[in-house]
Amino acid sequence: MNEFSCDVAFGYGNSSVNKNHDLIVYHYGYEKCKADHYWTGVRDHYLIHYISSGKGTFVYNNKTYHLEKGQGFLICPNVLSYYQADTERPWEYCWVGFHGRKAHSYLSRLNLSFDQPIFSCQPNNSIPLIVNKMIESKSLTKGRDWFLTGLVYQFFAEIMQNERCPNQGQDNINFSDMYVKKAVDFIEKNYSRKITVEDIADYVGINRKYLSSLFKEIMRTSPQSFLINYRMNKACLLLSQNLLSIAHVAHSVGYDDPLLFSKMFKKCKGMPPSQYRKRLMSQL
Repeated sequence: MNEFSCDVAFGYGNSSVNKNHDLIVYHYGYEKCKADHYWTGVRDHYLIHYISSGKGTFVYNNKTYHLEKGQGFLICPNVLSYYQADTERPWEYCWVGFHGRKAHSYLSRLNLSFDQPIFSCQPNNSIPLIVNKMIESKSLTKGRDWFLTGLVYQFFAEIMQNERCPNQGQDNINFSDMYVKKAVDFIEKNYSRKITVEDIADYVGINRKYLSSLFKEIMRTSPQSFLINYRMNKACLLLSQNLLSIAHVAHSVGYDDPLLFSKMFKKCKGMPPSQYRKRLMSQL
């Protein structure tokens, strides 16, 4: 592991960070383990190890995993774990320990949990470099907690970007759900912009045709129809505000052309937005 110049290197996060923050860095580091080196116990936070070379054994939730270069493992809070370096090819790994209000949800997006603690990454990823940046952050006197938190997000992004795809069976179904969930999340956050189905597919990381087939299978509609209906439902809420003109509403849900917006609204809701607004006002 050329990113590190010593056998052991580590550091700690900012202990003054509010425990209610979304993500809190506890500690991080790198170790080139000796043969049969082991650790066992319980942590009060999440801990992810990534193996950069060698191999070893991880025992967790009554299961034994034999892991090697390119793989990693998650330890959840208050769960007994045991891990040991191999006798002949002891592993080198880097790690990040963290907690926070959204730590569990972030891990869910990575498909990591108590029941699924193992991940595999493509070679030549940047995880070791990210941890090395954390170690080098000791010299920072201002903004270090933000710097470390940003690096942990990069750490997560590397796992997501470099995760090796599952082979067959149930894991593929889970991956399909994950792609659709990611697409829906993108739409919910960006419907007010001029996004296209191609933009959604690029964000998810799959081609447009595959995204469309997943939507029809899981959502029973196309990505385009889902996007339009989501925009029109948001428009219905905005039309209840008298201070907003139809043009304002159109721009707020991603349409530069109010006439096109009105046409799409009538197609979806069965009446033009002006009539929909009048009906809303009559019910007050």
